[in-house]
Amino acid sequence: MKNRQSKISRRQTRQTRQAWLSVLPALLLILVMCAYPIVQTVIKSFTDWNGIGAAVSVGFKNYINILSSGQFWSLLRNNLIFLLFIPFQVLIGVIVAVLIYDGIPGGKIFRVIYYIPQVISAVIVGYLFKVLFSYDGAVNSVLKALHLIREAIPWLERSGTARTAVIICLVWVNIGWQCLLALGGLSSISPSVYEAARLDGAGYWTQLFRITFPLLGRTMEYSCITSVMWTFTGIFPYIYSMTGGGPGYDTTTLDYMVYLKSFSANSQYGYASALSVLLIIVIMILTVVQLRISDRQNRWEG
Repeated sequence: MKNRQSKISRRQTRQTRQAWLSVLPALLLILVMCAYPIVQTVIKSFTDWNGIGAAVSVGFKNYINILSSGQFWSLLRNNLIFLLFIPFQVLIGVIVAVLIYDGIPGGKIFRVIYYIPQVISAVIVGYLFKVLFSYDGAVNSVLKALHLIREAIPWLERSGTARTAVIICLVWVNIGWQCLLALGGLSSISPSVYEAARLDGAGYWTQLFRITFPLLGRTMEYSCITSVMWTFTGIFPYIYSMTGGGPGYDTTTLDYMVYLKSFSANSQYGYASALSVLLIIVIMILTVVQLRISDRQNRWEG
């Protein structure tokens, strides 16, 4: 008996060792590519460094300067404004996915068309929308043709309209990705659920609001969480190529300001590093809040 237990123990130890060896290359890659830069960023955030000379320790000066300036809160406000439109893009993606899943004519073609923005380079998309919303662009031409405006609108030169143009761009880009996620969620719903609902006399709209949307809840939660992180870290190329953060700083986000501080004429890598650390903290706080809300809803429904 003891010999048998000893053999089982040795086999388990060997399997554990083999498992760790199999994932070791990936762990080392993650440490080198992710963990090390993050640690270095935290260290540099406590220094005054221009990227060339020696770094001078300044303690919490960078953090104090960032949090005491009104600019940080203005940048955070811009990010939060873009966050407000995440539910709209999720909803549009779900609606498109439901239409495709229900078998509308040309559904396969539409699936490809809606996902094309995810394949195109973000910089190209940004320049495309810059041309569309330019003074002589297609948007003004269409609005004039429909007699909705008399004079062309300088979309990218005004604060409110520049944000609107960026939001339209971001929503358009994300519809395909949201649709893909929703289609994955729809395929996981058993057809027997709909069959039972039809036997009970439930119509299309009843099935949609009582079965489809509730069962897509977890998919939409995941979509919202990843969209929040993407809004703080992934919209830089669109801002860069579309508005350049303007007019003024009205479309400048936190990640775009990190770029400006790092690669401007007077590089402030220490300041940019501190701003990056604060950006990570903001993302973590928002993610934790979303997960807590999701857990409470699940417990309440349970």
